[in-house]
Amino acid sequence: MNDIDLSEIKTPNDIRNMSIAELTQLAAEMRSALMNKLSVHGGHVGPNLGMVEAVIALHYVFDTPKDKIVFDVSHQTYPHKMITGRMRAFTDPAHYDDVTGYTNPNESKYDLFSLGHTSSAVALAAGIAKARDLQGGTENVVAVIGDGSLSGGVAFEGLDYGATLGSNFIVIVNDNQMSIAENHGGIYADLRLLRNTNGTAEPNLFRSMGYAYRYVNYGNDLNSLIKMFRAVKDIDHPVVVHINTMKGMGLPVAEADKEQFHFCAPFDLKTGAPLHEQPAQSAPEDYSDLFAKFMLRRMQENSKVVTITAGTPGVLGFDKARRREAGRQFIDVGIAEQSAVDVASGLAKGGARPVAGFVSSFLQRAYDQFSQDIAINRQAATFVVFYGTMFGMNDETHLGFFDIALLSNIPSLLFLAPTCKEEFEAMLDWSIRQDKQPVVVRIPGTVAVSNPAVALLDDYSVPAYDIVREGSEVALIGAGLMFGIMQQAADILAKEGIDVTLINPRNLSTLDTATLDSLKDYKMVITAEDGIIDGGYGQKVASYLGESPVKVLNLGLPKKFLNRYDYKQLQQECGLTPESIANAARSVLK
Repeated sequence: MNDIDLSEIKTPNDIRNMSIAELTQLAAEMRSALMNKLSVHGGHVGPNLGMVEAVIALHYVFDTPKDKIVFDVSHQTYPHKMITGRMRAFTDPAHYDDVTGYTNPNESKYDLFSLGHTSSAVALAAGIAKARDLQGGTENVVAVIGDGSLSGGVAFEGLDYGATLGSNFIVIVNDNQMSIAENHGGIYADLRLLRNTNGTAEPNLFRSMGYAYRYVNYGNDLNSLIKMFRAVKDIDHPVVVHINTMKGMGLPVAEADKEQFHFCAPFDLKTGAPLHEQPAQSAPEDYSDLFAKFMLRRMQENSKVVTITAGTPGVLGFDKARRREAGRQFIDVGIAEQSAVDVASGLAKGGARPVAGFVSSFLQRAYDQFSQDIAINRQAATFVVFYGTMFGMNDETHLGFFDIALLSNIPSLLFLAPTCKEEFEAMLDWSIRQDKQPVVVRIPGTVAVSNPAVALLDDYSVPAYDIVREGSEVALIGAGLMFGIMQQAADILAKEGIDVTLINPRNLSTLDTATLDSLKDYKMVITAEDGIIDGGYGQKVASYLGESPVKVLNLGLPKKFLNRYDYKQLQQECGLTPESIANAARSVLK
């Protein structure tokens, strides 16, 4: 058979007249294009390779975009983008960055939502289906959700409501037996039993909730998928189609190590080795690795110390070997941030010493639990924030700079911002030992910075700013990662004979009013934080100093959903470079 010219695939209509043999050839060529791009560009490897056939079959059978498809998380939507007019972004290296890694309505009418967080597709699709019913529509509504996403509470809530619709509502459960790492939760025993019995086992979770149920044992077979999707198309009641797929399909290294190749940087297609890995002796120390080593020591010393993750153990530095070493003192609740926070609260109540780690962008999913179940009850649990920075992930669905404003304003929740690895370990160690209140420790960036001279405290519950350099007239207060940038600004000014006061605030939830009172006669106080200005730390300082003569300048990020921004450009635009900060100080001194 002749090769298929992928550049001619502009819309799903271009594949709907193909034979099964042609569709099979199309799948092979799309998979090859994906591997070529991902190996040099990086991205979500395993989820997309495993869903090539399913996505082709969906667009082959359903009349998209009239029929609506909502993809959960969007980790598996590269094939969808290829079929819906964005093929060039996967075949032409000059255009690899033309599209985001997630569904995005600004890119295509085939994308219904910007989605980068898990478990929401079923509820979103249920809402679309209800709107269709209210208006007398007849289009199919399809939700595509992975087995890993089923551990999230909103997935259960969406399934619970969707079962009551009494109309066309199709849920595709993509079961590849993996989350980001291995699955955790009782539901997976039920899915395993269904796989082992070719979908015939009882009890059946989906049937018990009110869904009709269909099973496809080989979810990478186009013939089987097309036959099944045709069978449920235009159905008049809610149905779950459970498909058994292979994560990383077609790439041996990804099939062999599904966790490593869920998402990865550029790699060698044959060996799977990173293309740009630095020699171990020159690679910068990573906070994830630092955290994991620290927690393993504490867990070995004290059986009450527990590390918790919500489905992202790699972010915490806990690879398979470290998870085995930690044993029962390492808890993965699945992709369920709300449960992770509440499990931590229960552990603290029971006398344990829980430490839960979250990606900044994901912890916002558990705001109510932080407020109600942790803060109001003053449970002495510790929460470590990873990637809480403008220099981390930059897709609009994964921004890491809202956490300061989000959490530092919850009463009784202590929000600490270390400036270096020594301070991070000291704050974490103190937090585990204390039993008075919940503590959030925000890691300063990703690459560990060392400062052996940093002043450490025996008790971080009392607000006590560290006055690193004492001058007059202008004070620079740098929170967390921004302290180093403020320090560079102070060094610039020192070379010009200008002495400024340089402060590490340490605590972003409670003000050191005694130190702030000493600044009231200054000409200017400049605060800088690696988060949004609105509701952030700097505004607390500005509010406190509001009636004094001192001018307060708050530097930080805008309250916007920025998308794939350039780090250096954003830093410059926000005045967060050392030279920009020095210029602000010069302006008031002149």
